[in-house]
Amino acid sequence: MPIMNLFTRISALLMLVAMVACGGGSADNKGKNDANNSGTANEPKYLYGINISGYTITNDTVRSGETVGGILNRNGVSAVMVDRLDKASKDIFPLRKIRADKPYTTFKREVSDSLGTREVLDYLVYHIDAIEYVAFGFHADSISVTKGENPVEIVRKRGEAVITSSLWGAIMEQNMPYALAAEVEDIYQWTVDFFGIQSGDAFTVIYDEKFVNGTSVGIGRIWGAQFKHNGKEYYAIPYAQEAGKLRYWESTGESLRKQLLKAPLKYTRISSKFSNARLHPVHKVYRPHHGVDYAAPSGTPVHSVADGTVIFAGWGGGGGNTLKIKHAGNLQTGYLHLKSFAKGIKVGTKVSQGQLIGYVGSTGTSTGPHLDYRIWKNGKPIDPLKVPQEPAEPIASAHKARFEAVRDRVIAELEGKSVEGGEITDTDIFPEGK
Repeated sequence: MPIMNLFTRISALLMLVAMVACGGGSADNKGKNDANNSGTANEPKYLYGINISGYTITNDTVRSGETVGGILNRNGVSAVMVDRLDKASKDIFPLRKIRADKPYTTFKREVSDSLGTREVLDYLVYHIDAIEYVAFGFHADSISVTKGENPVEIVRKRGEAVITSSLWGAIMEQNMPYALAAEVEDIYQWTVDFFGIQSGDAFTVIYDEKFVNGTSVGIGRIWGAQFKHNGKEYYAIPYAQEAGKLRYWESTGESLRKQLLKAPLKYTRISSKFSNARLHPVHKVYRPHHGVDYAAPSGTPVHSVADGTVIFAGWGGGGGNTLKIKHAGNLQTGYLHLKSFAKGIKVGTKVSQGQLIGYVGSTGTSTGPHLDYRIWKNGKPIDPLKVPQEPAEPIASAHKARFEAVRDRVIAELEGKSVEGGEITDTDIFPEGK
């Protein structure tokens, strides 16, 4: 499901809850709220930090091609006030950031004067996402702009699943938040070959899920995980050995981080492996193919698998747009058939592990969009799927006892047992502070 549509649906649910609680209505069903119908007579009720007493609350959505000025003019706000709002909001939430398909809420009250009785707009609340909002206030000749957040409830959960086809599929089958798939892949990207997932692989994860008015709006911290892959068990224990740098570690204290990422891109499939005699799909002759082809949609982001320096960025003949990066240990990686390079990528550029370097394409001699990924060791091509790797620096001796205490509690929680000492907290995993 596209992220914009997801946010739109979540926001719509939030507004529905708000309307039920406040007696409000949609754009076609308006409702007035006052102290007498909002609960206890003398107890004011608030929505987005606004006392709702006496207001008609209306929910709507920014339409394609619609401007903020147009919305406000339609609600009786003058061009002069719109200009003031534009200036007042620049350092808080610039009006240019307002997007189509995003919901907003208006607060109007009735006024009577010599011109008769009419509705006046006092506030327009724009929903940035399911949690954040910005309230624009119109008060006589003055303007107010206030950012806020809906109250978020954090619920710690334990999820587990056996994989039959893919990590994403297993998460969906167990009704876990889809965002967990990306988080789990990020944690294990150096250790688990997600292109080699097999039926029967399994995982367990402890995570925080965020709720606003009972609706799930995303996930927070991953407090621990266990992944069973190819007959091996890989734990992920959160711990910040350095101040503010949370990382995940094996149960032994070895880092899950390795010199190279398992793959330079996500959400693809291997269409061709390393071979000394592969039938070329275009030339129809057998020749060496010293790389791994990852079939992926054109434009899929490609990331550097390790820290290094770009030594080639240009046209590589049959390889089309090609990048080559030099790494420590006499290693060199190549990325062929790219649609384009990422901004700032050129010969001499220093790149870090996981940095965006280009996009999947079909340039050069290619039958369709894919990435031809290659590795050389001392100038000799090696199979990217069989590169031996050493983990990064393990847990230091000064942190070992504290880490092991965290590990034991995490593993107990992963196993569904009662946790002696209680669930771990930020205080446990950030001994040097955030």
